[in-house]
Amino acid sequence: MGSEEKSCCHKTKERTEEEYKDLIHRLNRIEGQIRGIKGMVEKDAYCTDILMQVAAANAALNSFNKVLLANHIKTCVARDIRDGKEETIEELVGILQKLMR
Repeated sequence: MGSEEKSCCHKTKERTEEEYKDLIHRLNRIEGQIRGIKGMVEKDAYCTDILMQVAAANAALNSFNKVLLANHIKTCVARDIRDGKEETIEELVGILQKLMR
């Protein structure tokens, strides 16, 4: 990652190699599902078949979010609470509200 990419965000997270590989694997699968859905639309697939694939992609994204959120709570949130950074709780509440829309 170039230095200009790192400066775009105010916070970063160092992940274990295992966590990184798991997240990237999940995202690659989701990306493949999305490409598959696009291909189905391009080939005029039946609507319910496409909808079933979209449901599968949504489930995969939800699963990704659950894993990422659990890792976030176990690492970043726990560390910040130990360090007395109460604003992290508000940040967590905000993201949970967005995820539950």
